[in-house]
Amino acid sequence: GCFVTVLIGAAGGLNIAVTAEELAAGKTKGETLCQTGQGMDGKATIALGANWGGQQKGYMKLEVEAYRAGERRHGPMNIISKMLSDDDIDKLAEWYASIKVTFELPK
Repeated sequence: GCFVTVLIGAAGGLNIAVTAEELAAGKTKGETLCQTGQGMDGKATIALGANWGGQQKGYMKLEVEAYRAGERRHGPMNIISKMLSDDDIDKLAEWYASIKVTFELPK
C-alpha cells in the first residue's frame, strides 16, 4: 500500500510508516464520532474541548484510554470513548496527529 511518514513524539520524534488506509480509517472514525467536538481539522468546536489537530499520538491515546476507563471525567468523552476499540483509538490518534499545525507567537 501507500505509505506516508508521520512524525510523532517530542524532540526528534519517531518516524513511523503509516498506510494511507490506516489514516483513512482514523478519518472515517473521526467523521463518525469526533467531528462534533474536535472537528475534522482537530480544532475544538465546543467550549472546553481539546484541540486534537497535531497533538502527539501517544498523549492522545493515553487521554482517550483514560476517558474510556473512567479515570478522566467528561460526559460525552466517557460515553464516546467506550464505543472505541484499542485499534480505533490508535487510528484516531494517528489521524489527528497527522494534521499539520502551526503556532504563532503574539506580537
